[in-house]
Amino acid sequence: MTPEPRSGRPRASSREVLSEAACELFLEQGYDATSVSDITRRAGVSRSSFFNYFSAKSDVLWSGFDERVDAAVADLRDGGAPLEVLAAIGDGLAPDALALAIVNADAMGIAAELDRDRAIRQFRLQREAAARLVREGAAPLAAQVRAGALSAAVLAAVWAWADHTAGRSLTDAMSEALAAT
Repeated sequence: MTPEPRSGRPRASSREVLSEAACELFLEQGYDATSVSDITRRAGVSRSSFFNYFSAKSDVLWSGFDERVDAAVADLRDGGAPLEVLAAIGDGLAPDALALAIVNADAMGIAAELDRDRAIRQFRLQREAAARLVREGAAPLAAQVRAGALSAAVLAAVWAWADHTAGRSLTDAMSEALAAT
């Protein structure tokens, strides 16, 4: 017996379709002028589909990176060495909506939003890396300083990579940035 074909857009492509639609709209009319309804209309999906993948409009840009950060946080909590765990964030991450937004931040009117969201993610990595360093025996202040430098290096690498995606991989940019800490 042959299964009945499903109707509608394949679930696997909805995240990418939403991301593409959002980036197009951000470039066309700016970030602030683009609503979630605009994005779902352009993507041809329901509003509830949007919220199956993203909790907010800004998450469209950060979803790929956030998956890496979630994995890094879990690895740090499981005893992974901060330098190696943070370096792995860049492994295999392809240019996506975040890289497009970084490069086109002014055209999208999203520079301030990116700065705010970058700081949130940087602090999350810093907090988790510092906790891991303290569990390894580092003094709390030294752990905060070291973790701050490492997490800043991760986000600096993402920005440098986005600006030069044709010339280098994120893994290379991450290695270079982390080596500078």
